[in-house]
Amino acid sequence: MIETDSLTKRFGNVTAVDGVSLNVSEGEVFGFLGPNGAGKTTTVRMLCCLISKTSGEARIGGYRVGNEADSLKIRKMIGLVPDNVGLYESLSAYRNLEVYAKLYGSSDARMKENIQRLLVMLGLWEKKDDATGTFSKGMKQKLAIARALVHDPQLLFMDEPTANLDPEAAKTVRDFIIDLKKERRTIFLNTHNLDEAQRICDRIAILNTKLMATGTPSELEKMVGSRKVVIVLEEASDAVREVLEEQFKPLEISYDGARLTMLVDEPDKRLPDIVSAAVRAGGRITAASVVGSTLEDTYLRLVRREA
Repeated sequence: MIETDSLTKRFGNVTAVDGVSLNVSEGEVFGFLGPNGAGKTTTVRMLCCLISKTSGEARIGGYRVGNEADSLKIRKMIGLVPDNVGLYESLSAYRNLEVYAKLYGSSDARMKENIQRLLVMLGLWEKKDDATGTFSKGMKQKLAIARALVHDPQLLFMDEPTANLDPEAAKTVRDFIIDLKKERRTIFLNTHNLDEAQRICDRIAILNTKLMATGTPSELEKMVGSRKVVIVLEEASDAVREVLEEQFKPLEISYDGARLTMLVDEPDKRLPDIVSAAVRAGGRITAASVVGSTLEDTYLRLVRREA
C-alpha cells in the first residue's frame, strides 16, 4: 500500500527527513514513532501530496508521489487526520462532513449513510446539528476522524490523533482506531506515545530524521538484547551488590530501593547462580525473575544514539 525508497525532504540547509525507506502492507496498522521534530509530520505531508519531496521515491497504492497525474488519484484513496483539525466552526458537525463528502463526489445516499454511521460510532450523533465551534477538543478530534473517513478511503493517515486530549477522549479515539483495524483498513499512525503504539500497531518504525528501526512491537523489544535479572530483597544491601558485580560482571546494574536489576549474558541460565550468590552474601530474597526489555528501552536507546 505504501512504498518509499530513500525518501528525503530538505528545507534549505535543514534535512527534515533523511533517506527513509519503508513498506506498509494493505490492512496493516503501521506506527511511525519518534520525538517531536523527528520528521513524522513532514513524511505524512509528502505521502499525502501536500508538500513536494526533495529526492527519493514514494508510491501509494502503486501511484507515484510527485507525479502530477497520480496526485489526484492518491488524494481520492486516502484520508488524513492532521495535527490541526481545521474544521469549519460555524457549521454543524453534520454539515462539516457533508461538505467534504461532496468534495469527494460521494452520492447522496452513500454520503448520508456514511455520515450517520461515523457520527454514531464516535458518539457524536446527538450533536450532529450543533456548531462545531461549541465542541470540546476531544469532540473536534473525533469529528476530524469522521471527516477523514467520510469518503471510505483505503488508507488513513493519522497525525498524533490523541495528542492533548484528556484520558477519556484519548481512549475513545484509540478504541475507534481498533474498530477500524477490524475493518482491515490500512492506517498510518504518527505518534510519540509508546503505549499507544504498542497497543494498536501491527508494526512500528522508529524515526529520528533517519529511519532507526522497523518491526513488530515484540521484535523491537528484542533488538536491544537486554533480558534482565531482577532480584527483590527485603532491604537494600551494598554487600550483595558488591558480590554480584565482582562475580558476574554485569553489563549494567541498578538499584531501585531494594529492587536490583542486572543486565547479564544468558540471564535464564545465570539466574540460579545469581540468587545463590546473593543469599551467600547475606541477602534475603523475596522475588527473583528474568524480564524482557520494553519498547521504551529500544526507543530510548535508538533515539539517544542519534542525539
